[in-house]
Amino acid sequence: MTETSTDVTATAPAPTSVGVVGGGTMGSGIVHVLLAAGIETTLIEADDAALERGQALISRSLDGAQARGKLDRSVDEVLSGLTTSTDQGALADAQVVIEAVPEIPDLKIRLLTGIEQHIASDAVLATNTSSLSLRSLAEPLRHPERFVGMHFFNPVPAQVLLEVIKIPATNAETLQRVHALADALGKETIEINDSPGFATSRLGVIVGLEAIRMVEEGVASPEDIDRGMVLGYRYPIGPCRLGDLVGHDVRLGIAEYLAAELGERFEPPALLRQMVAEGKLGKKTGQGFYTW
Repeated sequence: MTETSTDVTATAPAPTSVGVVGGGTMGSGIVHVLLAAGIETTLIEADDAALERGQALISRSLDGAQARGKLDRSVDEVLSGLTTSTDQGALADAQVVIEAVPEIPDLKIRLLTGIEQHIASDAVLATNTSSLSLRSLAEPLRHPERFVGMHFFNPVPAQVLLEVIKIPATNAETLQRVHALADALGKETIEINDSPGFATSRLGVIVGLEAIRMVEEGVASPEDIDRGMVLGYRYPIGPCRLGDLVGHDVRLGIAEYLAAELGERFEPPALLRQMVAEGKLGKKTGQGFYTW
């Protein structure tokens, strides 16, 4: 495990029971890696229809992993570790609970305060957010010392990095348990103090926005910008293609938030606003900078 500012040499055992609230793209990916690591996992969703969609995403992801030789057990055996429910009371035995719903502050705060009422007094409460202020999310919590950010990257099964975000109240035991969980999942960690956009989103978004401005100004095509960053800077994927994968609506939302918090250097280009207005969100709609 990557060394960080936290004393991760302390003998914090890896959690054996984890809850995930939200079974969308990120939540289902998190469930995938938990189950694959042999960790008993409880998935909570708002209703039965959402649970069915989440389970379908998890099954499809595990099927793909099996086809690529990435699972050491059958899909059915891996899935036997999954419990699903619409009742947050099912989180009572979870040692770590990860909230993984969309980047809507009011929604996250409502869920986090509700989850806190159902989990054990020593359970870690984590949010999977790519940019939102943890201090704001923690304000209504009764136990901010056990609150932490766990920023997973999409697709979760393939991405190695886990960005761990702490607020001043987060205690050392919480951080040690999160690092232990990351280790069990085969993730490498970096530890970041709470700040808008943290480290990765702040840097990633600024590069993505500048790439869009270059397309807007006719400096180069998306393909050549991407090729330049892949070949010249060893990026695994260019910023325009990455925007298509992340979703330009998601990128716009993050940019607007960062512009409000950090200033005009994060102001979204007109082209990004236009693409979102036209429904050219990237892979999920079939059209962005590329045709999917």
